[in-house]
Amino acid sequence: MLDYDKEAERYDASRGGEPRAAAAAEAVLSLVPPDTRSLLDVACGTGIVTRRLAAAREDLRVTGVDLAPAMARQASTRLPGAVVRADSRRLPFRDGQFDAVCSVWLLHLVAGPAEVRAIVGECARVLRPGGIYVTTVDKAASHNVGSDIDVVLSSRPPSPARDAAADVESAAAAHGLLPAGQARFTGHGQGRSPRRTIADLRRGWFVTLPPGDPLADGFATRLAHLPDQERPRPDPVFSLRSFRKAG
Repeated sequence: MLDYDKEAERYDASRGGEPRAAAAAEAVLSLVPPDTRSLLDVACGTGIVTRRLAAAREDLRVTGVDLAPAMARQASTRLPGAVVRADSRRLPFRDGQFDAVCSVWLLHLVAGPAEVRAIVGECARVLRPGGIYVTTVDKAASHNVGSDIDVVLSSRPPSPARDAAADVESAAAAHGLLPAGQARFTGHGQGRSPRRTIADLRRGWFVTLPPGDPLADGFATRLAHLPDQERPRPDPVFSLRSFRKAG
C-alpha cells in the first residue's frame, strides 16, 4: 500500500485536483437529504472533497477525520478546527452524533473483510437513526476502461476487491444499514497514460506488483511499447452507494 504521509504533498495534483473533487462532492451530496445538518467525512485525506461538501450547503456542518498525519494537516488548512486525526475503525465520536457519514475511496484500501466490517460498523454507530451513509464501491473495477493499458495489465496477479458492492452491502446490512440509493461520477484527470502507469508501477501503486519485482518490470516494458506514451486514456467513472440507518 502507498504511504499516504509521503503521498500527501502530491496527492491532489496526481488525482485530478479540483475537477475530480467537485464531481465527487456533487455526487455524495446527491445522496444526502437536503435537511442534513451534520456530516462526517471519514478518511477525508487532504480535505479537497471535504471543503466542497462544507461549502455546498450553508446549514451543513462538516467534520473530517483521517489517520495519516500529513493528510490531516493539509485538511486542517482547508477546514480549520473541523478535522480530527483518528482511525476509521475507532472513531472518536459518540453514538448517533451525525446525520450523515461518507467514506470516499477508503474501503478498497483496507487489509480484509474484517476491517471493512469494522469501518462500516463505526460509520453506522456514529450515524443517527434514519441517517445516511455514503461510500464508494468497486474502485479498482472503475479504473478498467477497456484501454490498451488495461489489456497489458489484464494478466497481472489479481488483488482482492475489499469494496465489492455486494460485500459492502452485506457489511452494511449487518449493522442496520439498508440500501437507499446510487450515484456515479467521473474521476476527472485520472485517465492513465502509459508513461504515468509505468511511474505508478515503480512507486507501488499496484499492490500485487511491488516495485523492483521482475513481474512489475515486465509489465513496465510492455507498457513502454504502447503508442502515445503521454496521452491519457479515458477517465474512470466511480460508483457510490448510500444506505439508511434503520430506527
